Amino acid sequence: MSRIGKLPISIPAGVTVNYDEKNSVVSVKGPKGELSQDIDPSIKLVMNDGQVTLEIDENSSVDYKQKQAFHGLYRSLVNNMVVGVSEGYTKLLELVGVGYRVSNTGNLLELSLGYTHPIYLELPKEVIVETKSERNQNPLIKLESADKQLLGLICAKIRSFRKPEPYKGKGILFKGEVIRRKSGKTAAAK
Repeated sequence: MSRIGKLPISIPAGVTVNYDEKNSVVSVKGPKGELSQDIDPSIKLVMNDGQVTLEIDENSSVDYKQKQAFHGLYRSLVNNMVVGVSEGYTKLLELVGVGYRVSNTGNLLELSLGYTHPIYLELPKEVIVETKSERNQNPLIKLESADKQLLGLICAKIRSFRKPEPYKGKGILFKGEVIRRKSGKTAAAK
């Protein structure tokens, strides 16, 4: 049995979890929004007095190792949904580089990253974006969402425009991320 999969998920006040056994779909609704997730039929969801546990269906045709993997995976996904609709997730991205700027108009993000043209990115309505540019500070992008998977996908897309590089440390970084720096050619020639 999966060590992560057997942990119970406590449901906070104001959050409702519904499980459709026929279609194997879990839907979670809370103050920050509503999320749903398909679950493999080899995993069953059991709800009792404010807690949700996931159990392996021994009668399914999926091999045991795959059932164990599904057990931990779907427990983590359901837990992320419960935390997302109750508290939400936040990511901070920092633009490190001379002349790098960012601004937003609603959910349209405009990035100036040293290319000949600005980059425009339309974000989905589930993601709330806020940009901050202060004097003598690196520009920041604050992203908030109830969906952890979507938030990670958006962060990866934004980072792909200017990946952090190890020589000067420029690029789009997560706030607090440390880039392992390399010495250039001059240090190697000595």
